[in-house]
Amino acid sequence: MKSLISIFSFVFLIISCVDYQAETKEVISQDLNNSKMDTITFGAGCFWCVEAIFSDLKGVEKVVSGYSGGTIKNPSYKEVCAGTTGHAEVCQIIYHPDEISFKELLEVFWQTHDPTTLNRQGGDVGTQYRSAIFYHNEEQKKIAEEFKEVLNQEKVFENPIVTEITAYSNFYPAEDYHQDYFELNGEQPYCSAVIRPKVEKFRKVFKDKLKK
Repeated sequence: MKSLISIFSFVFLIISCVDYQAETKEVISQDLNNSKMDTITFGAGCFWCVEAIFSDLKGVEKVVSGYSGGTIKNPSYKEVCAGTTGHAEVCQIIYHPDEISFKELLEVFWQTHDPTTLNRQGGDVGTQYRSAIFYHNEEQKKIAEEFKEVLNQEKVFENPIVTEITAYSNFYPAEDYHQDYFELNGEQPYCSAVIRPKVEKFRKVFKDKLKK
């Protein structure tokens, strides 16, 4: 893990340097907008896992589990699990960019799931479990594509990244019982066997970015 963290730090530095000129031109406007919140939508397998991880980060205001990228309105969990609606299980993340940057969120995203397996995360199989970034603006698109390109060039993962980077078009909150699932159901078998080890590993790696 230490070597992987070092590689990610190197990649993060490269991306930061590439964007330096563009960012410095926008310092004034960014300072004026620092109080604003931003939104990103991530798909990284089961949304119970994704929600549990990103809810722990400093600067993240709210995380909502739901469905994005499909063809019908207001799908149910049963319909999405059938794999016929085209939706991905996602989390919509509302964050303070002056407290946590989009690049930092991406760093967590890449390191807390396997972005090289198509339509699968561990034992969860289906298009609803695909790795996806639904960007909300062109800046997010640019940063995500550059980050993905550098990770592939540096061969951080053994296989190429298959993460979909797509413009955000819709989001439907999942049923109430899916919200805060790990927090409310931590002793359930799936939570104990799958989510808890993942969350504990995340908390060790990103301990300096956690809420207190």
